[in-house]
Amino acid sequence: MAHEHKLEIFRGLLKFKSNTQKIWGVLVFLTIVTAVEVILGIYKPDFLMDTWISPFEGGFFATLGNIILSPFIYMKPLNLIFIILTIVKAYYITWDFMHMRDEKGSLRKMVVWTAVFLICYLIFILLQEGGYVFEVYNTDDALIKRDF
Repeated sequence: MAHEHKLEIFRGLLKFKSNTQKIWGVLVFLTIVTAVEVILGIYKPDFLMDTWISPFEGGFFATLGNIILSPFIYMKPLNLIFIILTIVKAYYITWDFMHMRDEKGSLRKMVVWTAVFLICYLIFILLQEGGYVFEVYNTDDALIKRDF
């Protein structure tokens, strides 16, 4: 049983006449996002290379705030932009090229939310471990806490 594919992107803001036009439209969008990533990666603007907020100092609540906010607020804004643009690209590849938009709602939620959760978890783990490795190798102490 064949059915028609939905021929719009951006929640209906841009509508196409055929699947071929839609594929080209999504390809152009993904190319623009990739070009922005490449340009930011080459030039690395100075205002995006420094964290905007420094970690809190103090007691228990400052420590709790640092643990909760560290993966998002204390990282360099350029890294956060790369993560967001990568998630946007992955979303549109799945949504349009893999025709997830045309599936039932329960299958969409199962596939998309599982992937989103696992990607966020992976990013959190990589940032935490990367920070630890950076601290171990860049401390003034000659003591290495863990042998990699």
